[in-house]
Amino acid sequence: MSTHSIQMTRAGLDASIPVRAIDERGQPLEKAIAAERPLTLYIDKREVVTLMTLGCEPELLVLGWLRNQRLIERPGQIRAIQVDWETDSVAVTTRDGIDRLDSRLARKTVTTGCGQGTVFGDLMDDLEKIRLQQRPLRQSQIYQLLENISQHNEVYRQAGAVHGCALCRGSEVLRFVEDVGRHNAVDCLAGWMWLQQIDGSDLCFYTTGRLTSEMVIKVAQMGIPMLLSRSGLTQMGLELAQRLGVTLIARAKGRHFLVYHGAEFIDFDAVPPRLAEHRERCAV
Repeated sequence: MSTHSIQMTRAGLDASIPVRAIDERGQPLEKAIAAERPLTLYIDKREVVTLMTLGCEPELLVLGWLRNQRLIERPGQIRAIQVDWETDSVAVTTRDGIDRLDSRLARKTVTTGCGQGTVFGDLMDDLEKIRLQQRPLRQSQIYQLLENISQHNEVYRQAGAVHGCALCRGSEVLRFVEDVGRHNAVDCLAGWMWLQQIDGSDLCFYTTGRLTSEMVIKVAQMGIPMLLSRSGLTQMGLELAQRLGVTLIARAKGRHFLVYHGAEFIDFDAVPPRLAEHRERCAV
């Protein structure tokens, strides 16, 4: 069944709103701040969770959230996703219900995601079934990718207070999403991948946030073998990356990055000179 058979609203809102602030000189200014909106999710009329979001792409957020929570196995199970901002709610209607919904919602883990991400059910369910196909990535592609990504974080430049995530192929940015929390941004991208029927085996996932267990699990579930961040990582994030075979690259800024797992898949074709060597070259 085609993913496009899902009936979906197009209820995206602006990512920022104008407000009045007073600067250090006591002068009034009009500034933009990131929006933060509650969106309560109902599945077949049952209230499930409230997501805090910018509200730019709520339908994709919900679709990706359902996928990454393992509540839905394929888009064809969903009949409709209807967002109503007057009630700050989204109604998901399935075709045949969700098996064991009550028991799966009964157990939840509050993760380290910004805004307290929540994962329902057992975090380790079905992880052993994941098989990732690693592909090599050149160091020069990482540098070009970081430069390309810097041109996409529009909301952060305008208002700050958001995280960004991107789906990338080589040095190309296929899709970039910003939201209040990085877990929301990854869910939006998961929803987009599902609708576009994109296989993740040749992709790299970029995030501005920490590489936590939740991020590694979600990216692995999306079939993406490589995870790149400008931030750091956690112990459990590293352990899961080693277990699932996810290449983990952190602290990626400028010409610097640290490969914590999967260095054998990086082609170091653009190694920067050491500082002393650079100074010697400049002196010549």
